[in-house]
Amino acid sequence: MNHTNISAVTYFIISGISDDPMIKVLIFLLVLIIYLLTLAGNLTLLLLVSLDRHLHTPMYFFLCNLSILDIICSTNNLNNILISFLSGDNTVSVIGCIVQIFIFLSRTCGELLILAAMGYDRYVAICNPLRYHMIMNARTCALLAIACWVLGTVESIPIFLGLLKFSCYKSNKVNHFFCDIMPVLTMSCSDTHFLDLYILTMGVGISAFSPCAITFISYVFIIGTILKIRSTTGRRKAFYTCSSHLTVVILLYTTLAIQYLRPHSMVNLDSNKVMSLFNTAALPIINPLIYSLKNKDVKAALRKRVGSSIPTNR
Repeated sequence: MNHTNISAVTYFIISGISDDPMIKVLIFLLVLIIYLLTLAGNLTLLLLVSLDRHLHTPMYFFLCNLSILDIICSTNNLNNILISFLSGDNTVSVIGCIVQIFIFLSRTCGELLILAAMGYDRYVAICNPLRYHMIMNARTCALLAIACWVLGTVESIPIFLGLLKFSCYKSNKVNHFFCDIMPVLTMSCSDTHFLDLYILTMGVGISAFSPCAITFISYVFIIGTILKIRSTTGRRKAFYTCSSHLTVVILLYTTLAIQYLRPHSMVNLDSNKVMSLFNTAALPIINPLIYSLKNKDVKAALRKRVGSSIPTNR
């Protein structure tokens, strides 16, 4: 009979996506390019919004919060691939791993809540346009953003404290490219029933279902209002203003549901790596592109800033 080694560990080994040296090089280059593009796209958006007063609107305020969350999540999740390739060290301390899990979960919760706030913003803009500026004033937007950040953090504290209490693990090799909750739960020989229950009930209820419900209800009213618009051009324009937000919501919720809405005993860690790479690498690039960089206001602000930096010949 095979016996699994059970022991206390002080560090974890991050297995990464592949052990093949050539594939490691390709993955490193791909992740580096994606990370640099993520920084460039989101920092450009933040800079444009801060410099152009025409972009000082609730929608772009929430987009800036989303960009900051994307930068934090990308840095937190992709740094293991970049650092381990450059240094050759793919280990991380247990506390460092738990902190990485906490940052990932809290910022992901915050992102879902920010998307819900953006859905509400679109609801007010389309269904109640005459009162839009009165409802979505600076104070309301600031309170919504603060609530999203605080709730996302508070939501993840029980998981952080629960992981700190784990006393032993079956192995110290994390089958992932960063410290994620599911691989760590799978390795633990401590009682994980509380965290399993919390993730599937309180975690999903507050972090996923509630924002999803707010977004869904907002779009029910939005679609109802749009269908009442007689002009085809007006309906198309209204749908266009919401399509970017709805696309990212669907992509994010789909990938998170596939990864986390299952007991950890049923999780396929290898398939989760692919979904996690898409979630942590592709979506942060997609966000500024489909939300803003194709928007005429952002393109006008970008042309204005680029044009003003080019000296004219006299």
